[in-house]
Amino acid sequence: MLTRSALIYLSRQEGLKEFAAKFSLFKKLTTRFIAGETTDEAVAAIREINARGCSASFDHLNESVSSVEATKDEVREYLHLLDLIDQTGINSNVSIKLTQFGLEIAPDLAYQNARSIVEDAVRRRNFVRIDMEGSSVTQATIDVFKRLRSEFGLNDVGIVLQSYLRRTMDDARELLKIPARIRLCKGAYDEPASVAYPDKKDVDDNYVSVMQLLLASGTYHGIATHDPKMIDATIEFAQREGIGKDAFEFQMLYGIRRDLQEQLARDGYGMRVYVPYGKHWYPYFMRRLAERPANIWFVLKNFLKG
Repeated sequence: MLTRSALIYLSRQEGLKEFAAKFSLFKKLTTRFIAGETTDEAVAAIREINARGCSASFDHLNESVSSVEATKDEVREYLHLLDLIDQTGINSNVSIKLTQFGLEIAPDLAYQNARSIVEDAVRRRNFVRIDMEGSSVTQATIDVFKRLRSEFGLNDVGIVLQSYLRRTMDDARELLKIPARIRLCKGAYDEPASVAYPDKKDVDDNYVSVMQLLLASGTYHGIATHDPKMIDATIEFAQREGIGKDAFEFQMLYGIRRDLQEQLARDGYGMRVYVPYGKHWYPYFMRRLAERPANIWFVLKNFLKG
């Protein structure tokens, strides 16, 4: 199996994109998990997702934002997406990564850029999810979210927490006081044991604990997982506590466990699919594998499952 360092090296070789795409398996994998390079392709993917009874969230890929002007390009892209949602009538919101909006250049730049998106989404009665990235920007991401949440409503802007981080339970308790709509996922970045649980069991146990805290709060949250055990734990807790199917939603990534996506939708649960697209799919795809090389097997396994 390829090592993490090898995958990171490959992710930086943008020139390999066209070469790699010539191989049928690689092409099948990327087209399965990436909706395409253009907004038209992403819209088409979301139409198909909606037809299966699921909602969606746009996720524009760009891993090379290093200038103020490039962050403005991201703002324009997301304003275009919000307009497209209105024009096409598709059922979707948007997900943003603050590093694409300048978080590592200046936190205030990211705040101002993100504010432009949230303000437009509010006008259109849509919703913006602020995604979570590596632990080096966790606090900065939460700080920007809190600024936005102080200006906008509960149903205007939300945030993501990752159960593999040791700090997440405390973050969840603090954010629920505001309150905040939270998307809970496990997290997949390569983190030191001092900040993240190294063992899957601990990550899973924390996921269940935070999930229960979120569902019991009475606020509408997103339970993001492809793990049947986590899904079962969520359903069992909700049923035991008398929490309705419309009080939360499940969330998954485009192309992963479509069988589970469709089953949950048929069972009456909210099901939202995150749809990544953009010209920078190659570094995104390779870096996701690099975060945990075991993801290669995960991707292949889910490709075979359907």
